[in-house]
Amino acid sequence: MKNLKKLSALLLALALLLGAASAFAEETWTLTCPNGAPALSVATLAAARPDDFTFIAADTIPAAFASAQADFIIAPVNAGAKLFKAGKSTYRLAAVVTWGNLVIASQRDNFSIEDLNGNKLTLFGADTINASVALYALKQFGIEPELADPLAGAAETKALLETDPEAIVLTAEPMFTAAKAANDKITGFPVNDLLDNGYTQAGLFVRAETLEKNPELVKAALAEIEESCGLCMSDPDKVVEALSALEIKFPKAAIPGCAISYVGAAQAKRLVEATVEIDPAQFGGEEPADEFYFENAEE
Repeated sequence: MKNLKKLSALLLALALLLGAASAFAEETWTLTCPNGAPALSVATLAAARPDDFTFIAADTIPAAFASAQADFIIAPVNAGAKLFKAGKSTYRLAAVVTWGNLVIASQRDNFSIEDLNGNKLTLFGADTINASVALYALKQFGIEPELADPLAGAAETKALLETDPEAIVLTAEPMFTAAKAANDKITGFPVNDLLDNGYTQAGLFVRAETLEKNPELVKAALAEIEESCGLCMSDPDKVVEALSALEIKFPKAAIPGCAISYVGAAQAKRLVEATVEIDPAQFGGEEPADEFYFENAEE
C-alpha cells in the first residue's frame, strides 16, 4: 500500500510536469501587420501559424494600437511614435524592419533625377512622412521640383505613371516593379539611393503588457522575427511561397526594393531620430521619449 501511494504521487507529479511543459510548448504570440510591403518581414512565420497573424489595411493601424489585442504590431514608426506620445498606445518600439520602398519614376526617355528641375512631381498622400522624405532626399542633390496635386496613394501614382508618358511620380514597391513589368519604358530611382541610410519606415512594436507578463516569450518572438526578416535577402523564394500561401500577391523582383532588415531599437534609435529631423510634425512634433524604445530588444 505504501509503495502504491508513492507510485500514485509520482504519477501525479509527472502528469503535472508534463501538463506544464505542454502548456509552455503551446504558448504563442500574436501579431498584426499591414498587408503591403511590411508583410514580407513576417511572411514565413504567418504562413506557418496563420491563426496568430492578422493582416490589415493601413488606415486601420490606429485602431489596432488602441485595441491592444495583439502582442506585436508592425506599423509606420512615425505612427507608433505619435500614438505613444498622445497616450493612445502602450506599444514600444522593439525594432525597425523596413527602411524605405519609395521610387521616383517616369516613362520619359533617358529619365534622370535632374529631369525634375523645371518639371512637376506627383506625390502620393498629402503631408505624409513619405512625401517629406522624398523631397528631403531630392533637396540634398539640389533638386526642388514643382509639385502637382498629390494623389491618394502609391497605387494611384502607379496608374498615372502607366498612362501618362510625361508624368514623373513618387510611387513605392511593389507597385513600381508591377508597372515596369507592364511597360518597359518605365524607369525609376529608389529614394534610398539618395539617402545615406534609408529611413526608418516600418517598426516592430511590442505591447507593454506582454513585456511585463512574459519577457521570455518576447525575447523568443523577436529572435523568430529577426530570422524571418533575414529570409527576404537570403531566401526570397521561400518568402514568395509563404506570401502565396497567405494569398498576398507580391513579385519576387520587388523584394530587394522593400529594404527589409531587422535592426533592434537600441541600434535604430539614432536613425529614428535622423528621420524625425526630416519632418518632426510626423512624429508628434519632437523626438520620441526614451521610454518609447524597448532598448533591451537585442539582449
